[in-house]
Amino acid sequence: MRMKLTAQQIVEKDFKKSMKGYNIDEVDTFLNIIIEDYEVFEQQLNLLKEENERLKQELAEAQNRRPTATQPIASNTNVDILRRLSNLEKHVFGSKLSE
Repeated sequence: MRMKLTAQQIVEKDFKKSMKGYNIDEVDTFLNIIIEDYEVFEQQLNLLKEENERLKQELAEAQNRRPTATQPIASNTNVDILRRLSNLEKHVFGSKLSE
């Protein structure tokens, strides 16, 4: 979806004059191009607004799923927990465990 005109082209457009003024067909053709461009612009704008809203929603959902400081991180496996428990027992009970 490429726009056919730039703002500069619209500003610089010079219509040929006919006996009664500007050539009506030339002006109508030019205005039709402008209308088509603005329709494309409006479609692109609507698509971008929809995408923006979708991305905002995804971001909010991702932030809600992210663990906070008060939520425990669920990355600890049973092996990690058992290893920590074993180290704690060795520290608390010391050599009494080996007896």
